[in-house]
Amino acid sequence: MNYEIIAQIILFGSTVGLGTIIFRKIPLLITLPEDIVEKEKEPLVLRLKNRIKRNNPLRDFSYNIFLQKILTKIRILSLKTDKKTFYWIKKLREKRHRKKMRENDNYWEEIQKSTKE
Repeated sequence: MNYEIIAQIILFGSTVGLGTIIFRKIPLLITLPEDIVEKEKEPLVLRLKNRIKRNNPLRDFSYNIFLQKILTKIRILSLKTDKKTFYWIKKLREKRHRKKMRENDNYWEEIQKSTKE
Protein backbone atom coordinates (compact mmCIF):
# COMPACT_ATOMS: atom_id res chain seq x y z
CA MET A 1 0.00 0.00 0.00
CA ASN A 2 2.81 2.42 0.83
CA TYR A 3 4.47 1.61 -2.49
CA GLU A 4 1.33 2.59 -4.38
CA ILE A 5 1.18 5.96 -2.64
CA ILE A 6 4.88 6.60 -3.38
CA ALA A 7 4.38 5.62 -7.03
CA GLN A 8 1.38 7.94 -7.34
CA ILE A 9 3.33 10.84 -5.80
CA ILE A 10 6.23 10.25 -8.23
CA LEU A 11 3.81 10.06 -11.19
CA PHE A 12 2.07 13.28 -10.14
CA GLY A 13 5.39 15.10 -9.61
CA SER A 14 6.73 13.94 -12.97
CA THR A 15 3.58 15.08 -14.75
CA VAL A 16 3.73 18.52 -13.09
CA GLY A 17 7.45 18.85 -14.00
CA LEU A 18 6.84 17.86 -17.62
CA GLY A 19 3.95 20.32 -17.88
CA THR A 20 6.13 23.12 -16.48
CA ILE A 21 8.89 22.45 -19.00
CA ILE A 22 6.44 22.39 -21.93
CA PHE A 23 4.70 25.56 -20.70
CA ARG A 24 8.04 27.41 -20.53
CA LYS A 25 9.22 26.26 -23.98
CA ILE A 26 6.05 27.08 -25.97
CA PRO A 27 6.94 30.81 -26.40
CA LEU A 28 10.44 29.86 -27.58
CA LEU A 29 9.04 27.40 -30.13
CA ILE A 30 6.66 30.06 -31.48
CA THR A 31 9.51 32.52 -32.09
CA LEU A 32 11.62 30.05 -34.13
CA PRO A 33 12.39 31.23 -37.67
CA GLU A 34 10.53 29.54 -40.50
CA ASP A 35 13.63 28.56 -42.50
CA ILE A 36 14.47 25.93 -39.91
CA VAL A 37 11.02 24.45 -40.36
CA GLU A 38 11.48 24.48 -44.17
CA LYS A 39 14.81 22.73 -43.87
CA GLU A 40 13.10 19.86 -42.08
CA LYS A 41 10.81 19.46 -45.10
CA GLU A 42 13.72 18.41 -47.37
CA PRO A 43 13.46 14.88 -48.71
CA LEU A 44 15.11 12.26 -46.61
CA VAL A 45 17.41 11.18 -49.47
CA LEU A 46 18.71 14.73 -49.95
CA ARG A 47 19.36 15.14 -46.23
CA LEU A 48 21.27 11.85 -46.16
CA LYS A 49 23.39 12.87 -49.16
CA ASN A 50 24.30 16.16 -47.50
CA ARG A 51 25.14 14.43 -44.24
CA ILE A 52 27.36 11.90 -46.04
CA LYS A 53 29.18 14.71 -47.86
CA ARG A 54 29.85 16.49 -44.56
CA ASN A 55 30.89 13.36 -42.66
CA ASN A 56 32.75 11.46 -45.38
CA PRO A 57 34.68 8.65 -43.65
CA LEU A 58 37.05 8.27 -46.63
CA ARG A 59 37.94 11.95 -46.71
CA ASP A 60 41.25 11.40 -44.89
CA PHE A 61 42.01 8.04 -46.49
CA SER A 62 45.68 7.53 -47.37
CA TYR A 63 46.70 4.69 -49.66
CA ASN A 64 50.24 4.87 -48.31
CA ILE A 65 49.17 4.25 -44.72
CA PHE A 66 46.76 1.53 -45.85
CA LEU A 67 49.59 -0.22 -47.75
CA GLN A 68 51.89 0.07 -44.73
CA LYS A 69 49.30 -1.56 -42.49
CA ILE A 70 48.70 -4.41 -44.92
CA LEU A 71 52.43 -5.04 -45.37
CA THR A 72 52.97 -4.97 -41.61
CA LYS A 73 50.25 -7.57 -41.11
CA ILE A 74 51.78 -9.77 -43.81
CA ARG A 75 55.19 -9.43 -42.17
CA ILE A 76 53.80 -10.41 -38.77
CA LEU A 77 52.08 -13.42 -40.32
CA SER A 78 55.29 -14.53 -42.01
CA LEU A 79 57.25 -14.13 -38.76
CA LYS A 80 54.68 -16.24 -36.93
CA THR A 81 54.91 -18.88 -39.63
CA ASP A 82 58.71 -18.81 -39.45
CA LYS A 83 58.63 -19.28 -35.69
CA LYS A 84 56.24 -22.22 -35.99
CA THR A 85 58.36 -23.97 -38.63
CA PHE A 86 61.49 -23.39 -36.56
CA TYR A 87 59.73 -25.04 -33.61
CA TRP A 88 58.75 -28.05 -35.78
CA ILE A 89 62.30 -28.44 -37.09
CA LYS A 90 63.67 -28.25 -33.55
CA LYS A 91 61.29 -30.98 -32.39
CA LEU A 92 62.22 -33.20 -35.34
CA ARG A 93 65.95 -32.77 -34.59
CA GLU A 94 65.41 -33.60 -30.92
CA LYS A 95 63.42 -36.67 -31.88
CA ARG A 96 66.14 -37.81 -34.28
CA HIS A 97 68.82 -37.17 -31.65
CA ARG A 98 66.97 -39.23 -29.03
CA LYS A 99 66.51 -42.06 -31.50
CA LYS A 100 70.21 -41.98 -32.34
CA MET A 101 71.11 -42.02 -28.64
CA ARG A 102 68.95 -45.09 -28.08
CA GLU A 103 70.70 -46.85 -30.95
CA ASN A 104 74.09 -45.92 -29.49
CA ASP A 105 73.08 -47.29 -26.11
CA ASN A 106 72.23 -50.61 -27.69
CA TYR A 107 75.50 -50.60 -29.57
CA TRP A 108 77.58 -50.40 -26.39
CA GLU A 109 75.45 -53.00 -24.68
CA GLU A 110 76.00 -55.37 -27.58
CA ILE A 111 79.76 -54.78 -27.44
CA GLN A 112 79.77 -55.50 -23.71
CA LYS A 113 77.83 -58.74 -24.24
CA SER A 114 80.15 -59.86 -26.99
CA THR A 115 83.26 -59.21 -24.87
CA LYS A 116 81.89 -61.16 -21.92
CA GLU A 117 81.33 -64.26 -23.97
